[in-house]
Amino acid sequence: MAASITILLMHFAPVAEFASRRSPVVGRGGMLASSQPLATAAGLGILRAGGTAADAAVATAAALNVTEPTSTGIGGDCFALYYQASTRSVFALNGSGRAPGGLSIELLKKQGLAELPNFHPHTVTVPGAAAGWADLLEAHGRFSLAQVLAPAIELAEGGFPVASITSYFWERGVERQLNSALNGAELTINGRAPRPGEIFRNPGLARTFRRLADGGPAAFYQGDIAEAIVEVLAQAGGVMSTTDLAAHRSTWDEPIFADYRGYRVWECPPNGQGLAALLALNILENFDLGGQDPLGAERWHLMIEAMRLAFADARWHVADQATNPAPLEALLSKPYAAQRAALLDSQRAVADVQRGRPVVSSGTVYFSVVDGEGNACSFINSNYQGFGTGIVPKGWGFTLQNRGHGFSLDPAHPNALAPGKRPYHTIIPAMITHANSGELFACYGVMGGFMQPQGHMQVAVGLIDDGLDPQAALDRPRFCIEDGTASLAVSLEEGLPAETQAQLAAMGHMVRQVGGLQRAVFGRGQIILRESDTGVLWGGSDPRADGLAMTL
Repeated sequence: MAASITILLMHFAPVAEFASRRSPVVGRGGMLASSQPLATAAGLGILRAGGTAADAAVATAAALNVTEPTSTGIGGDCFALYYQASTRSVFALNGSGRAPGGLSIELLKKQGLAELPNFHPHTVTVPGAAAGWADLLEAHGRFSLAQVLAPAIELAEGGFPVASITSYFWERGVERQLNSALNGAELTINGRAPRPGEIFRNPGLARTFRRLADGGPAAFYQGDIAEAIVEVLAQAGGVMSTTDLAAHRSTWDEPIFADYRGYRVWECPPNGQGLAALLALNILENFDLGGQDPLGAERWHLMIEAMRLAFADARWHVADQATNPAPLEALLSKPYAAQRAALLDSQRAVADVQRGRPVVSSGTVYFSVVDGEGNACSFINSNYQGFGTGIVPKGWGFTLQNRGHGFSLDPAHPNALAPGKRPYHTIIPAMITHANSGELFACYGVMGGFMQPQGHMQVAVGLIDDGLDPQAALDRPRFCIEDGTASLAVSLEEGLPAETQAQLAAMGHMVRQVGGLQRAVFGRGQIILRESDTGVLWGGSDPRADGLAMTL
């Protein structure tokens, strides 16, 4: 017993310098980490009943729709990475929707729209979550939709006490979207947000889930629900049709990866922005981070500059691969990473970062779940900006996303808006395996707009370069280039030493410190690590959210 304990204690680097508010959760029979305790409990119940990581993932996604509609829902999209332990294989599910067939840049010009307002009905793309949930179950689950949706239905019908941080963002959502959006009042209590601890019931969403449980995805993309979506969007000035909804399909894509110091970091391919995280890690592999102060200016400067270079490429190349395929092999090659790393000045922020020219040879919820067999699901589901548009199909209890706001209105851009096209997507799940053996190392992600690839990179550095446990990696302060471009403006989280902030400013970074509830800009992550030899699971949950990691 003593020897076993010693091995586990030596597994992670000392973390005394990083003040953690909670210990990592340790278990063996299965684990789930999400931003809402009730959603975590729903997924764990499915694992306990014999479900796979896929079954638990869908149960959790649905429960999060009930308990955190400020971030996610069936009116949005989803992506997932699934690790199959028996074959040591990683699969990528793209559950994102497409622009309506009647929507085009030309139409926007006729309507006098030089750009799309954040919550405009034209920003609503076909919601992909319902099909994505069903497709994940069909490929990797054991349970039916009815079985995994049951906990969420119970929460929606019976009501649940609203968590504190969720209440805060609910209030902001009422002010920004729900009070002015068609039928937005369905997600309020007499026109206001529920207070912390107040019971909220959503019979409309329960009704939606019951239809999905009984009829599968067809019950969502055809019939009453589809007609309600089209009707409310038409009222708001949108152009989505029942044909657009009926034609929707998820896709299973080849995941992309970058090898980083003996580990393989996996992401979904574009139209998700996971490419940016891999580009940044490839650049950082050209530098010795291990000998640097983890909270010092030298390392933070390198990470920020690597991320700026990565965004310069990603903001051009991340688009619908069916219409505008990116040269992924060339972009992710080590020679290209070395070429980009050579542009990085170790003393100063480069003022004008441009995208490279690779040589071609031919407001979100994230959660992590690992089952007792070692299968893992890294899953993310989102409305985009909080409640999305805030528009609710009358009587169905969910808002419609504004994911189409991610399109470019420049006709020459690969991500240009076009009928039936998928937009640049900020939501990305991540996973790490051992490069040589293919065994699972980490199932993880960080939610939050353009913060996501930055969070993926910063967490990976903490886990791999510094040997941190999951909770310590999530507790560590972060930086955020908020607009997801190569901008010099960077937000630094409260807790970073003042000396480091001053040195970064002297290097040319336009820094600002962010604290309090505004820390949401730095994202909210969940991590589960798995030890290959013992099967022991180590879980962490972001202190910037209401959630937790739990084990069987």
